[in-house]
Amino acid sequence: MRQIKIGNTNFTTSAIALGIMRMNKLSVDDAAVTLETAHQAGINYIDSADIYGHGKSEEVFGAAFQKSSLSREDFYIQSKTGIYENPKLDYKTTRYDFSKKYLIKAVDGILSRMKIDYLDSLLLHRPDALMDPAEIAAAFDELQRDGKVRHFGVSNFNPMQVDLLQSGVSQRLLINQLQLSVMHTGPIDFNIHTNMTDERSIDHDRGVLDYSRLHNMTVQAWSPFQYGQIEGNFIGNPKFPEVNEALQKVADQKGVSKNAVAAAWILRHPANTQVIIGTMTPAHIIDSAKGADISLTAQEWYDIYLAAGNDLP
Repeated sequence: MRQIKIGNTNFTTSAIALGIMRMNKLSVDDAAVTLETAHQAGINYIDSADIYGHGKSEEVFGAAFQKSSLSREDFYIQSKTGIYENPKLDYKTTRYDFSKKYLIKAVDGILSRMKIDYLDSLLLHRPDALMDPAEIAAAFDELQRDGKVRHFGVSNFNPMQVDLLQSGVSQRLLINQLQLSVMHTGPIDFNIHTNMTDERSIDHDRGVLDYSRLHNMTVQAWSPFQYGQIEGNFIGNPKFPEVNEALQKVADQKGVSKNAVAAAWILRHPANTQVIIGTMTPAHIIDSAKGADISLTAQEWYDIYLAAGNDLP
């Protein structure tokens, strides 16, 4: 599989990663097959979060990883934290928490559930309005000093928030995880509609893709096959005949699935992007992973963009 560099580092990983949000729904045996299939397909990057399945996804991963034939060196393992789910309120999110005490405890829990000694990277899951860069720096320094986390990044941060956090921490923030797909193109739309007054000209993200390119941050695209705010899958969805027809046309030409083309569409953008797929089905993993090794022409990219309901000024 095609490799990409993470941030401004010299280490490389697969252009497609496996997100384990739904792993809580698998048996340990099935999860082990999923992990081995991903590795065989060329995926060497795992993305998690402590809230996935209220922690169960990481527990299943840990047991499955130990049961599999894989070793720790086979995967770059990442998790996210900072969202507090209150178990007394049926795990309802009641706050974000970037305090040092919370971050240290959260990482210890992640490592215990996943049955590993360290995380290759830790991301702050969503912006905390009360975040104190100095306190986060103290947590990062301790986690790195104790060998629990090697690298750091963020998820769903705008550029100003990245700058604010970066001003306080000594570690370079390498990653920003963002929702991006053929049917979720806001960060791209406003760039095309510069100097316009239509709805697509509105910049909701403060130029996060251009910022990421200028600052050598890897963009990790989550929900690459979803529309809206994870409302559902657009692949094969009768609500979206035009985009599926466009995807199928390219898929037929290149001998891959529509999922692979949708992944390749994201990777065609010049931002240093990694696609996180969330399927737990081995056949779908194999299909989607092929998207890393096909190239779209500029015309194919724009044809799919327009078929998704976008326009050009």
